[in-house]
Amino acid sequence: MFVELSATSNFTFLTGASHPEEYMERAALLGMPALAIADENSVAGIVRAHSQAHEIRRLVAERLTKDVYGPPRPKSIAKPPSADILNTPYLIPAATLIFQEGLSLTALSENRLGWANLCRILSKGRLRTKKGTCHLKLNDLLERAQGLQLVLHPPQEILLPSCVRAWLPQAKRITRHLRDQMHLMIFPCYDGQDQIRFEKTAVLSEQLGLEVLASAKPMMHHSKRRRLADVLTAIRTGTCVDQLGRSALANAEQRLRSESEMRQIFRAFPKAIERSYNLAQTMTFSLDELCYEYPSEISAEETPQDRLSRLAYAGLTWRYPYGSTDKVRAMLAHELALITKLKYEPYFLTVRDIVHFARSRDILCQGRGSAANSVVCYCLGITSVSPEIGTMVFERFVSEARDEPPDIDVDFEHERREEVIQYIYTKYGRQRAGLAATVITYRRKSALREVAKVFGLSRDLQSALAGEVWGREKTGFDHQALQAAGLDANDRRLRLVLHIVDELCRFPRHLSQHVGGFVITRGRLDHLCPISPAAMPGRTVIEWDKDDLDALGLLKVDILALGMLSCIRRAFDLLQLHYHRHLTLASVPPED
Repeated sequence: MFVELSATSNFTFLTGASHPEEYMERAALLGMPALAIADENSVAGIVRAHSQAHEIRRLVAERLTKDVYGPPRPKSIAKPPSADILNTPYLIPAATLIFQEGLSLTALSENRLGWANLCRILSKGRLRTKKGTCHLKLNDLLERAQGLQLVLHPPQEILLPSCVRAWLPQAKRITRHLRDQMHLMIFPCYDGQDQIRFEKTAVLSEQLGLEVLASAKPMMHHSKRRRLADVLTAIRTGTCVDQLGRSALANAEQRLRSESEMRQIFRAFPKAIERSYNLAQTMTFSLDELCYEYPSEISAEETPQDRLSRLAYAGLTWRYPYGSTDKVRAMLAHELALITKLKYEPYFLTVRDIVHFARSRDILCQGRGSAANSVVCYCLGITSVSPEIGTMVFERFVSEARDEPPDIDVDFEHERREEVIQYIYTKYGRQRAGLAATVITYRRKSALREVAKVFGLSRDLQSALAGEVWGREKTGFDHQALQAAGLDANDRRLRLVLHIVDELCRFPRHLSQHVGGFVITRGRLDHLCPISPAAMPGRTVIEWDKDDLDALGLLKVDILALGMLSCIRRAFDLLQLHYHRHLTLASVPPED
């Protein structure tokens, strides 16, 4: 059996030419038992591969257990490739680490400790530099190598003796410290000199005392992405496709490969293929093990359940000074019971604490969305309208059947929201709190401009194409639309540009910060996911976006900005200035 241990996805931005989900699907079709997605200094695409692995497992189980009824498939209709998938590949979380000393290696998470150390290493490399870059040093790895299996990459220019001489001292250094965890990768470059390259890699393995592991080192899941890979290289380097030269791929061979293909390529090194499978068998860690622990929010030796109940009933007296109705008390008891059953008390306490801080600083804030269906949120001061007057039920907000975490959105004055954000960082520390990321992807218009530019189309032609994008985000361009724009629909280069644009749409371009979604943990956040600096000073973000957090069941608190609240604030200030009246903007809920 063969397992690919170093696949590069499109979360190695503008380099990898396939989505993580496509790699998992292709691995299933190839009968591969496991696959390691290892992007450069990043694990941003890991959760998507993990979710796809779960989906493949579900579809296979469904196919094997359900009886299929209906007429037989006519022979004239081809069987879809997905119908042959009976294999469920296991995802090995990994990353390719690029060090300042000139070494690169694939770090595979063997267990939960290994994953925590990998996240700590990446966080350290990112936090010492600016957003979007990562400066790793070998000492970062040497300090936190427990639980990791390391596959060292030989020098890219292994055929040049000078490159090998420069690479070897650092390779010996790391091998001397971590020999029991080290392996040496042997991979093809598909340039006609691979057999010589393999022989030189074998010599290096003897000098270092390491066993070699085979890898295709793919940057795409299928050969059909070869042209897109070249376009991505052109965008990354700011070069026209026609001028890529040696930077372009020589062929479409750098793809995910089956066992039979790998045995043909490495016919002189069959044990290198077997070792890759044997090493994969020792990788037991799964992202399902990421047991998210929300901050306990314990105060005065109370349990979260007791504290939430006490604050909610105190808020009931505050909200209904003349007495609450039986309906409200029944709703409150029902909500508290469900929150306790699902163990969401700390989440509600965190949001309550943030809102209480804002009100104590006279910052206008208001919870919105489905949280307005909750009497608990109303009594805690998070929302300001009693849900008893509406028709929505609490289960629209928190439901045991849906098994989804609550999502409370709170708006703050946009001019003072930063005070609230910095309060969160101060209270929990940057090791325990961070903003979620947002994956910026190519839309049709942005993809069209970049692809047209690297294909050398004139600015007039780029503008004409961009002007026709409106309303065609999903459908794309047809023959009639091109003619209407005064373009030759039969032009080969134009058709190629539009084909590449279709492939590039929804590809990740870079990571940005979420508008206000905070992830807060009881332990270290960088044991869960790497932390990076944001472009804005004083902020740090994690690598996963909202969808990734939902897939792993991680809670986030949305600290949002609303300009209208700032407008209302200024209106109150004007009233006070001109009429000399002190205005009570909002009553403050009871203290702890």
